[in-house]
Amino acid sequence: MKSRSGPGRPRALSCSLIALCLSSIAGLSLGGCSVDREAPQANIDTPSRFQAGGAHEARKTPDDWPSRFGSKELGALVIQAREQNLDILTAVARIEQAEAQARVTSAALYPTLAAGAGASASRTPGVARSVSPPYAGLSENLYGLNLNATYELDFWGKNRDNTDSARLLARASRFDRDVIALSTTASVVNSYFQILAAQDRLRVAQKNVATAEKVLAAIRGRVEVGTATSLDEAQQATIVAQQRANVPPLEQTELQTRNILAVLLGRTPESTHVKGGSLERLNIPAVAAGLPSQLLLRRPDVGEAEERLVAQGLEINVARAAFYPDVTLTGAFGVESMLLKSLLSPQAAAFSLAGNLAQPIFNGGALQGQLDLQKSIYKELLVDYRKQILTAFSDVENGLIGLDKTGRQVELQRQAVVQAQKAYDVALGRLQEGTIDIVTLATIETTLFQAEDLLVQVRSAHFQAATTLYQALGGGWTQPPHNPEIQAAVANQTG
Repeated sequence: MKSRSGPGRPRALSCSLIALCLSSIAGLSLGGCSVDREAPQANIDTPSRFQAGGAHEARKTPDDWPSRFGSKELGALVIQAREQNLDILTAVARIEQAEAQARVTSAALYPTLAAGAGASASRTPGVARSVSPPYAGLSENLYGLNLNATYELDFWGKNRDNTDSARLLARASRFDRDVIALSTTASVVNSYFQILAAQDRLRVAQKNVATAEKVLAAIRGRVEVGTATSLDEAQQATIVAQQRANVPPLEQTELQTRNILAVLLGRTPESTHVKGGSLERLNIPAVAAGLPSQLLLRRPDVGEAEERLVAQGLEINVARAAFYPDVTLTGAFGVESMLLKSLLSPQAAAFSLAGNLAQPIFNGGALQGQLDLQKSIYKELLVDYRKQILTAFSDVENGLIGLDKTGRQVELQRQAVVQAQKAYDVALGRLQEGTIDIVTLATIETTLFQAEDLLVQVRSAHFQAATTLYQALGGGWTQPPHNPEIQAAVANQTG
């Protein structure tokens, strides 16, 4: 920071440089200052109602919607998963990364300030100072303390757009976490239902084994008195063996599903304990889809796609701003002295001010290529945004259809079980009377066993359809996206 100028020249020189930079900027086209932001336009007609649902508003779905099925154990498992699931924890780490990156990016909006201190010693040999004797060398010491400041003038909004883009990506990472949390919650709920269904099917299978053994004992009694043949006994023994063979696969399903649930909880299978129960003790809560426009405010995947799209629009602005000059101001203030004892004296004060302007002239088309790249990425994200909206509508329609049709199937299958039980009771009475052949009895018996097992499977499908609908509706509602197009659609339909 050594200066040989007089006391008035540094200030005059600095002011002249700054004035030169500002006058150059004033002479440039200011078109970059009014760069248009490319707001996301989905260009998708929002339906007034779902085909499979009523046209009415839906109440806010609570975050603890799994507990509405009527199982305290299920509610506790979901809470554990939300706290310990490794995918969710990974998503939380990504949120922290995105927020940290946003803070790093926003630093460009502010000046940088750095402090420095230094000490140096130098000696110039006499032969370098004189061509003839005497050769007197020169020793110099220099001590200094200084503050250096740098600030980039954001004329074109490049730094502001970069900052806003980073913040939007941080918001997108939060929506991504919501997507993973919702998917994890649905997986935990469905896994729990599968465990309960396996336990129900095991109870049905064990009951069927006992029933088939009871019939086998009756047939053996008839064989002993000569009213039945060994063929009849062998046919019924086959049914007993088949029913027994149904048990191990069901046990395998239950145990393996427990292991899957353990991973979702972020725990080892050995440390996970699930009591289970029966699907018959649970209930299907009423689920109202509400208006399609409301859906767009609830789905975290739509929110994530929107945030990334808007952020990419800002990246286009940044790429455009790169065509314009960068203006940087730098300044330094400190003290310098050849003697340490006079370092803090008023005469040791030194400063410098400078303004720099850098205008791209030729770069082989790199800037234009970067702009085209950002525009093409925006097009891709816009298509993805539209796809997410269409997928959201489709998911809800399928969820409503699935819940309705599986509910209807449960009722019909329950009636089928009732009729199969009546047929079996009649057949069992005729067996005791000796007025029915074993083939007819075996057919009726097998039909009952299959109907009872199918009822459990259909009931399980009905519960999973309810979970699918909750997931399609966005589960616990999240904060709405800021897209004015979506907000306007909601206002028009609910106004």
